[in-house]
Amino acid sequence: MSTQEHIFDAAGPRGRRTIRIVTVLSVLAIAAVVVLVILRFSAAGQLAADRWAEFTQWPYIQFLLAGLGNTAIAAAVAALFAIPTALLMALARTSHRAWLRRPATAYIEFFRSVPLLLVVYIFVSGLPTYGINPDIFWKLVIPIALCSSGVMAEIFRAGILALPAGQVEAALSIGLQHSQATRYVVLPQAVRIVVPSMVAQLVVLLKDTTLGYAVSYPELMKTANNLTAYTNHLIQTYLVIGAVYVVTNILISHFARYLEARISGRTARTGRPAEEREAARATIG
Repeated sequence: MSTQEHIFDAAGPRGRRTIRIVTVLSVLAIAAVVVLVILRFSAAGQLAADRWAEFTQWPYIQFLLAGLGNTAIAAAVAALFAIPTALLMALARTSHRAWLRRPATAYIEFFRSVPLLLVVYIFVSGLPTYGINPDIFWKLVIPIALCSSGVMAEIFRAGILALPAGQVEAALSIGLQHSQATRYVVLPQAVRIVVPSMVAQLVVLLKDTTLGYAVSYPELMKTANNLTAYTNHLIQTYLVIGAVYVVTNILISHFARYLEARISGRTARTGRPAEEREAARATIG
């Protein structure tokens, strides 16, 4: 059964017809808006070749690529810290031990609720007054990692709670300890369930790096601001930057679908994750 079938029931003939009509009308409306915008840009001279010439020159391309590289580094490092932290917080929140569950719940609810920009400003203006003044890179990465880990923790927890209780009971019945059941039975299946949602959150995390302007970190958006100050071609620059973000996020989404299909295919071929089979074989043997 596909992920979509878990989310909603399949539409009937009337529902499919309504969906098709709404889709066609939406596409036509969007196309009309795009045509109108292009015509207005053309009338204002914004589509003239000389306004786009710098984006075909290597120094400008190199400048933008440097900003894209800084964005990718910040997003990757933030994800590197956010994902393990989120997994630990999710496991702690689902724990039966109150001394683990309560602090994890407080952590998750706090960083899910607080605005990311507020956390960035705390690192920029608040902590330096107390002698804590990290590099501008970490003033951006740490707040993103903290806020993203709160959201990702709930995604992991949803994946864990989506598994039938009998999964853990069956693992315990064959002699596995609770920690082994979590490692070999629960986590592999939970991770497979949450892959699409996790990648969607990674797209959000990538877009969060645009707050680099608050710490003067030279990510892609900050690079675009600097470029517009030099060329005075604001619309052209932001259209190019928007296209770069769209292409990057599409690539991430395609990778998510590939990863989900690969994991689902492996599970379908084997019947259960390899880790679970090895754990069961070791226990029975």
